[in-house]
Amino acid sequence: MTRPQTPLPGGPPLAAPGAAGPVPAGPAAPEPAGPATVRRHNRGLVLGAVADAAASRAAIAARTGLTRGTVSSLVDDLLADGMLVELEAPRGGRGRPANPLQLNPSGPGGVGLEIGVDDVAACVADLTGAVRVARRVPSDHRHRDPAHGLARAAGLVAEVVAESGLTIAEVRVALPGVVTPAGVLQRAPNLPRWQDVGVAELLRAALHRDVPVTAANEADLAALAELWSGRGLRDMLFVSGGVGVGAGVLLDGRLFRGAGGRAGELGHVVVDPAGRSCTCGGTGCLETVAGVAALLRAANVSDVDSLVRGPGPALDVAGSALGVALAGAVNLLDVPAVVLGGVYARLGDALVERVAAALRSRVLVRPPVRVLSAALGRDAALQGAALGVVRDLVGS
Repeated sequence: MTRPQTPLPGGPPLAAPGAAGPVPAGPAAPEPAGPATVRRHNRGLVLGAVADAAASRAAIAARTGLTRGTVSSLVDDLLADGMLVELEAPRGGRGRPANPLQLNPSGPGGVGLEIGVDDVAACVADLTGAVRVARRVPSDHRHRDPAHGLARAAGLVAEVVAESGLTIAEVRVALPGVVTPAGVLQRAPNLPRWQDVGVAELLRAALHRDVPVTAANEADLAALAELWSGRGLRDMLFVSGGVGVGAGVLLDGRLFRGAGGRAGELGHVVVDPAGRSCTCGGTGCLETVAGVAALLRAANVSDVDSLVRGPGPALDVAGSALGVALAGAVNLLDVPAVVLGGVYARLGDALVERVAAALRSRVLVRPPVRVLSAALGRDAALQGAALGVVRDLVGS
């Protein structure tokens, strides 16, 4: 069995602010553990210790096993870099009180950017993981040149960064298609003009900022956001419903992307061989039955808000089709949970119950597979992008 792969690209796990972005996967000689490598690793240990709870230098040394002298030197650097702040010592008690340290909410932050089929969204998260500002606006990417969408995205990033007042360590972009480690959107069935587009490179140029830009599949980022939400789901399929239908696969808390980064194309699993033509060139794909266009058509409504208010029988067909596609994936991967995100999260219990019923009749495992709505709803991929940057910065 293929082992779960490492988390999404976006720099090394303990990257410092301004560190370089991802490099294409492939064999490489291991980096010698020289002084710079060791110090970078130890910085991550200190930040991780403080991220768990505010702590003094002595407490950090006890948690990490580093000497007090090493901790003091690293803390001084992190204070100078704006990564940590030192609080006033608590009053009372015996002896000389220690000054606790905590992550600096005004330090460098991460930008999450989501480019969808018909909108663009951006948010800024600070070092504590708090989202300081978020915004989503309409933007047609299906019928216009990528340059227009990238300019729109760059403008929105500039707005949210200015409003947040933070310096930015990295911008991470969520995209609805197959994304290479170098940030190239290779294929997006619902964005026919966005084929082999170097989104990361082009966006960095459009931003006019000297910050790294990385990119990843939106369902993968949403799955990671769900992992970090505190619900304890380390093995799951995260299904993102929108114009298309994508999935993020988490196995033992790690993202599985497949040999070429294409794992999770659930929307193009065939559920009706004699069905409608799909944007991918096939027929009867899940997307043609359970994508937003199909749901709106079945419910005879024109927008998602109307669909949410009264989905009715439209969910019967979509829920059954989702169950068929998901049953195959669950039987193959043996995951105990399915999380419904994107538009599916907005449809709530009505869709959850239909998918759960379909899985009960088709999946061979006991106890039954849990089916849940996403904790972060529509913004899961957006927040997964921003929080991924922050988690890389603090080494968590």
